[in-house]
Amino acid sequence: MLAEVKVPEVGESITEGTLVQWFKGEGDIVRIDDPLFELETDKVTLEVPSEYAGRIRPLVAAGEKVNIGQVVASIDTDAAEEAEVPTPQPAAEATTPPAAPGEGPPISPPAGLPQASAKVAEMADRESLSPAVRRMVEEFRLDPGAISGTGKGGRITKEDVVLHLQTVTAPRTQPEPAAPKASPPKSPVPAAAPPPATPRPGERETRKPMSPLRQRIAERLLEAKQTTAMLTTFNEADMTNVFALRARHKQAFKERHDIGLGFMSFFVKASVDALQTVPQINARIEGNDIVENHYYDIGVAISSDKGLVVPVVRDTDRLSFAGVELAIADLAERVRTKKITLDDLSGAVFTISNGGVFGSLLSTPILNPPQSGILGMHAIKKRPIVVNDEIVIRPMMYLALSYDHRVVDGREAVTFLKRIVECIEDPERMMLEV
Repeated sequence: MLAEVKVPEVGESITEGTLVQWFKGEGDIVRIDDPLFELETDKVTLEVPSEYAGRIRPLVAAGEKVNIGQVVASIDTDAAEEAEVPTPQPAAEATTPPAAPGEGPPISPPAGLPQASAKVAEMADRESLSPAVRRMVEEFRLDPGAISGTGKGGRITKEDVVLHLQTVTAPRTQPEPAAPKASPPKSPVPAAAPPPATPRPGERETRKPMSPLRQRIAERLLEAKQTTAMLTTFNEADMTNVFALRARHKQAFKERHDIGLGFMSFFVKASVDALQTVPQINARIEGNDIVENHYYDIGVAISSDKGLVVPVVRDTDRLSFAGVELAIADLAERVRTKKITLDDLSGAVFTISNGGVFGSLLSTPILNPPQSGILGMHAIKKRPIVVNDEIVIRPMMYLALSYDHRVVDGREAVTFLKRIVECIEDPERMMLEV
């Protein structure tokens, strides 16, 4: 039977995209969930997995524009048996004559049978998980049955896994050895840009079309400038106490949570504190109404080889520092591997952008409508400052808050940014919630 491979729906407002590249060629054998092709739209770039097993025949060339729902390949499912991986058979052991009926010792269940049964049941549970949730469950060796699901029909969501990790407070004892694995990316790590194309000898310019994502970025930036009364206020933060706190606890934090303690979690938690202190920043304009949000989904800007994307860390007020770091690392990895979804990129109430990872000393971040505020972090530089009437050298960071002046007055903006500085310069207050 020939099964059709169609361009999947990736959002209500997305009607077309570009099939960037095929991962499988004519006549290749594919298995279920094997990545088939990379799809780039004006909002997200993702890999599309196979729903069938069999032999594939692409019908659209790489680089062509495709519509949502368009058939781009067919899969001959009659060749599915060729996609099956043969199960390795255990090495043959010395055979012994079978005992006659009624002879020999009583037969006991093989050692480890209860554990094996439990493992099979656990694997069955994991089959019902989404790929993102399954990846986190496997990475942190969690029991899906111990996680309370809040999704539709009681399904486990990624946020459920992150919250579950925060409830596991018992220290790990004698973890079983595992193969070395790559450390999760720090928050956020800019993806390495592809090297520029080398111009031909004598060529004075190179022309190439803008990608759909770059076109959308341009539209959004222009929209923000034209439809908001954007203004920026600046301040600076002394990072001394954050450096000291990280130095004291980074090793224990890494051993306990299996992830490094970065700077981004401090600024995410500081932003939550400031949003709670100045709720006008956590609002948006809809028509003639001002809608104030009572949740704290924070967007974290991450650079990719396709452009800037802003995945969202959900309910940051309910996450610990480790929960924030784990969530950002997972999102950054999915941006890198093109597993990010449209849902991961929508619904933020506030955004944090870290230009400091590129060496920026000071900049004016542009709003991400309909949000009313965005925080810009910058490079940490040692500078002479006055402390208690003495000149000392301290690691300093300039901070910028761009805000929509239609919703937020200057007093609220300055108060908000000052609260960020207070939290960063005295990080223990965030942990004590004072």
